[in-house]
Amino acid sequence: QAQLVESGGGLVQAGGSLRLSCAASGRPFRNYAMGWFRQAPGKEREFVAAISWNANTLYAESVKGRFTISRDNAKNTVYLQMNSLKPEDTAVYYCAADSIVYAIVLETTTTRYNYWGQGTQVTVSS
Repeated sequence: QAQLVESGGGLVQAGGSLRLSCAASGRPFRNYAMGWFRQAPGKEREFVAAISWNANTLYAESVKGRFTISRDNAKNTVYLQMNSLKPEDTAVYYCAADSIVYAIVLETTTTRYNYWGQGTQVTVSS
């Protein structure tokens, strides 16, 4: 059974860094785009970043230049390096897998992704 497990969240001061990891199993995730989303209390889940099967990337404007998404297909793992963190980055961060194999266009909508991790909390203090 396909499974995604996030790790690496925690509490950090504003300006600090964290690296999130998403370990995938049970499916050839190397053939699919992977995405990171986040959800703050009382808000809808929003797109953060995505990486295609061939390593093209897409970022939300709010994180562009601060966050970097990458993947290691040999380890079936996707990463989100988060630098210059701000209090508004506080949220539960979710890893997700695209539903379409070898997708050409990266998507930002949650409905496109059909596998989700359980989430990891990121808290940025001011």
